[in-house]
Formats: sequence, structure tokens, C-alpha cells
Amino acid sequence: METNLKYKRVLIKISGEALLGEQQFGIDQKPVQKIALELKKAINLGAQVAVVVGGGNIFRGMRNSAKLGMDQASGDYVGMLATVMNAIALQSALNQIDVPCRVQSALAINQVAEPYIRYRAIRHLEKGRVVIFAAGTGNPFFTTDTAAALRASEINAEAMLMAKNGVDGVYTDDPKINPNAKKIEKMAYDDIIKNELKVMDTSACALCKQNNIPIIVFDFDAEDGITKILNSEKIGTYIS
Repeated sequence: METNLKYKRVLIKISGEALLGEQQFGIDQKPVQKIALELKKAINLGAQVAVVVGGGNIFRGMRNSAKLGMDQASGDYVGMLATVMNAIALQSALNQIDVPCRVQSALAINQVAEPYIRYRAIRHLEKGRVVIFAAGTGNPFFTTDTAAALRASEINAEAMLMAKNGVDGVYTDDPKINPNAKKIEKMAYDDIIKNELKVMDTSACALCKQNNIPIIVFDFDAEDGITKILNSEKIGTYIS
């Protein structure tokens, strides 16, 4: 399909907390359905869409591991399984609105997800299917931010979209705490790394820099955020 979109193939990183809704933990169907509808709009425009979803709504690696007396590697594996649960929930919501979708897991769980195979993932995207990458990189000590940057690089994504909850970009300080914090419209990868801004992991940022993948940080709660980015509207913070 010929399109006039700014980006034809994108990877969207969604935090597990985005699936919480009004709950303290677990999966709320309302935000899951909202995310599915936003992804459908992008597909209908002709974009190829991949997704990495976190697992923080179910299990928060290091913090929960310490509470349970679990070593970090074990905690990270539990976190990976949490991302698989979120991926299956999102896949179900997409199927209900007639959006073809595949879950590919970095851990072998053949009964519920395909194994991650790069060329198969690319073929799914070319056929108009949403591909959800689950279980992070399949290795402990790496976050889902790093997994998102890795998968974006592997599938030759033209941009990585970082969906945030209630924050419409990168600020000089936490806008929820400091009302004088100023939004940054455009910045370089090195600004994230040098200033240790808590937008994403520095390793993920470095990987995007290495592969020249721009990062757009935007508020997922805003209506039509993805489609606006695809249509070249300036929203959020552009990192390149």
C-alpha cells in the first residue's frame, strides 16, 4: 500500500502501567481496549506496527524481587512472563476489533505465542498484522526499553514511539512535582545519556542512536497520538 505517512514502520513501547486503569495491579480491560483502538487507527492508515509492552502492572522486577527474597535474575524472568500475559490480553483486544495480530515471545511458550523469529516478524508486518514482542530480550538484567530498541533495530523500524502515561514529552524536571518544569520539544540522544534523564534506559537510547532510529516520547492518553505522529504532526518530544 502506498502511503504518505512520515513513518511506514514503527515500534511502539507501552509500559505495563498503561494497562492498570484504576486498579493498583493487574489488567484493566478499558485501557487495553483503548490501546487496541489506537493501534487499529494506525493500521488503517497503512502503517506497519510492532509493539513491546512492559509487565510492571503485574510484577516490578528488582523491587518485588527484593521483597520476596528472590535474586534479580529470577525476578526478571517473572517480569518476562508478566509481559507475555499483557501481550496475550492486548492480542485478544485486537482480535475482537478485527485487527490481525501475532505475539512473538523471546521465551519458548509455544502453546500461547510464536517464538521470536526476525524474518517471520517482518513478514507479519508486511501482511498488515500487528506484532507484539513479549518476554523482553529473553535475558535477565535487560529492561523492556532495551528490548524495544533491540526489536526496533532488528525489524528496521523507522521510529520508536515511547508511550507515556499522563506526560506529553520530556521535561527539564518531573512536571508532576515541579510546576516550573519546561517541556523539551527536540533533543539529541546524547542529552538523554549525559543528563541521565529518566525517559528510557541509556542502553536503549544508545542502541537507537547507533541504528539511527528517532524516538518520539508522547502521551498515550491523548486521543489519536499515534496517527498524529504518523501524519507528521508535532507532538511530544522528538529525540534524534
